[in-house]
Amino acid sequence: MSSSPEALYHAIPQAPVASNSILSEENDLLPDVELEDQDHGSSKPVVADARIRGIYFVLGCAVLLPWNALITATPYFLSRLANSPFQSTFSSYLSITFTASNFICLAHATLKSKESSPSRQTIVSLLCLSLLCLLLTLSTLVEISAGLFFTFVLLNGIVQAAFGSYLQTSVIAVASRFGHSAVQSMLSGQAAVAVAVSTVQVLSAAASVDSEATPNGASVARDREPEERAAFMFFGLSTIFLLAAAAAQWWLVRLPQYYIVAGSLEGGRDQGHGGDADETRGLVSEGRTDPAREKASITRIAKTNIIYEIAVCYVFMVTLAVFPPITASIKPTNPKIHPLLFTSIHFLVFGTGDFIGRYLCSIPRLLIWSARRLLTLSLARTAFVVLFLMCNLSGPSASNVAPIINSDFLFMLILLAFGISNGYVSSLCLMAAPSLEHNPRLRGKREDIDVAATVAQFCLVGGLVLGSAASFAVRSMVCSCNPFTT
Repeated sequence: MSSSPEALYHAIPQAPVASNSILSEENDLLPDVELEDQDHGSSKPVVADARIRGIYFVLGCAVLLPWNALITATPYFLSRLANSPFQSTFSSYLSITFTASNFICLAHATLKSKESSPSRQTIVSLLCLSLLCLLLTLSTLVEISAGLFFTFVLLNGIVQAAFGSYLQTSVIAVASRFGHSAVQSMLSGQAAVAVAVSTVQVLSAAASVDSEATPNGASVARDREPEERAAFMFFGLSTIFLLAAAAAQWWLVRLPQYYIVAGSLEGGRDQGHGGDADETRGLVSEGRTDPAREKASITRIAKTNIIYEIAVCYVFMVTLAVFPPITASIKPTNPKIHPLLFTSIHFLVFGTGDFIGRYLCSIPRLLIWSARRLLTLSLARTAFVVLFLMCNLSGPSASNVAPIINSDFLFMLILLAFGISNGYVSSLCLMAAPSLEHNPRLRGKREDIDVAATVAQFCLVGGLVLGSAASFAVRSMVCSCNPFTT
């Protein structure tokens, strides 16, 4: 008998004892994925062991690394746009163009999720994102006009969002098959990368503040050097990390557990007969499903999980409505704190809170599976919008008004709670929506797992788009101006 991954996959229904022994030798941790026995309706645990959870942590980092690198590099981008009409509106335009591209492409990726090989889609997306990050790295070495730089960054972000959409879809589809521990690892990775990138940005901001001690004759280019060096460093490191993530995915596909859990999603599953080598390794797709049936399945699951989907959508709608376009415009009340350093620290505080919130989802006692409770928590986050508008906002309409919350520490504390609630509620929604064990709405249909996960991810991005659009309205309230030009 062949010992290939495909042979193990097809051996499970016919030889449950043997296949369970194989699995127990390699995986004796967290049995949270179950495969239905096609003959007897029994289930066999397949475990997301430490290796698999580690890989999904890395892939989670890769999924949000491009967005975090772009949004956390805002001080650098603004320094390149200094004294230009693009500076004040850059953050809002970056958010809306990135999220709109992400939303449109994710809609296509969701509809075609059953017609492509997730392993191939993941690797191709990671390689393309690596190239785009490399272009951003090289841009720090080239001096161009503010208008051209503004256009370049937005176009780069749009293309990154497009490839990131296909990466998101393929990663979450397979992670959901491994169960909620793999999904939680992936979501923790998404938050961890924000903390790492924000830390780099804080260090660069501190260096930039120190550089202001240079003689008065120092040029604007000289003042930008620390930010450019930092941007070169973390865009370069992002490029290297994305290549490493592609290597991690390549390794994951070669693990026997991958085909036991995700073999049905790949194109190389046909009948267990020896076929083309690339096909059997899951790198070629065969378009296995009927498009009409697949669309009907997506519609059915979207209706089934509507409460989870509204909850995760609203979480990110609230977040993007104020972060970073509004929160980055809140200035320190302590005149001794440099605004650039204050803004950089605020990114780190939110990222740290988001990471803590997602980590809390790994503690069983803190897990909430009820769709209605999660929707209530999501809606309650609206209060944060009011709280941020009470802080020390900068802008023409706020210059003569004393802030109600006149404390830098209290602002950072609110921001930390904002980040924790973002990570906690969104992660619970994404973990619960595709869970056969905790979401009775799926009615025990294993083939619905990856579809439920990708639809929930699509709704998440929908929230990002709505929040980005709402940021213009909130900004208009703050500045009493045209938010598209000022």
